[in-house]
Amino acid sequence: MGAPRITALRADHLPAATLLSTALAWPYREADWRFAFALGHGHAMEVDERLVATALWWPYGSEHASFGMIIVAPEMQGHGLGRALMDALLGAAAGRTAILNSTAEGLRLYERLGFEEEGQICQHQAILRAAPAVPDLEGSIVRPMVAGDRPAVLRLDALASGMDRSKLMDALFSVGTIVVCDGGGREDADGRARGYACLRRFGHGVVIGPVVARDRAAAQSLIATLAGRCRGVFLRVDVPESSGLSPWLAAIGLPRVGDAVAMRRGPRPPVAEPRLFALANQSLG
Repeated sequence: MGAPRITALRADHLPAATLLSTALAWPYREADWRFAFALGHGHAMEVDERLVATALWWPYGSEHASFGMIIVAPEMQGHGLGRALMDALLGAAAGRTAILNSTAEGLRLYERLGFEEEGQICQHQAILRAAPAVPDLEGSIVRPMVAGDRPAVLRLDALASGMDRSKLMDALFSVGTIVVCDGGGREDADGRARGYACLRRFGHGVVIGPVVARDRAAAQSLIATLAGRCRGVFLRVDVPESSGLSPWLAAIGLPRVGDAVAMRRGPRPPVAEPRLFALANQSLG
């Protein structure tokens, strides 16, 4: 067997990358790989021209980055490939605050590289058996996003994440179903979106996220509105434990099936209200 070699991840790697993630029971379809690949940059590790490991990163503006899809083939684990790929990511994203969501297996490596724990991410998923009730929002409505909402939605996401994720958001607009929360028909309402949520194909079915809202009730209303379209469909939602949504998601039929650890290396992004209540996924943040 030859020595492992790091190279740039290419589009022709993606079928093999899909098999690699499947071997670790990660639910990425090839379409999910292509979506992520188009938005960011990646490194591949090859042995005798066979793909054995991957790592991707996504620039969010000039100051931040998200790391993810860091995968090493089971038979190659324990040989330093993950560390080599992380060194490559950190070099490529030098000068940026980096965020990632770690499995239990990767936690010690990321800590050695200077990442700090930020909290738990709760993974909720199931085939949704019944449409959840949509909580009533006094003075607000949930409605489909229209083209004129784009500036407000981008601003909401930037405030909640503390990062410029406009490239990600525009990609989600093109593939997802987006709903927004606004002031409805009240005379003092300006019609601007004050929260949003996205539903799209992902993994074994669909995912709801990101979700940005001013409070938990608004987040529940946004999620429930989209979940109402998903009866009989495998639905996933990834939420920070600090969101307080985990018990409610379990109650509507989406049990908590796993956790990840949110981690950060560098200054904390300057988040503000509204809040990020659900992730796009655990790689994209």
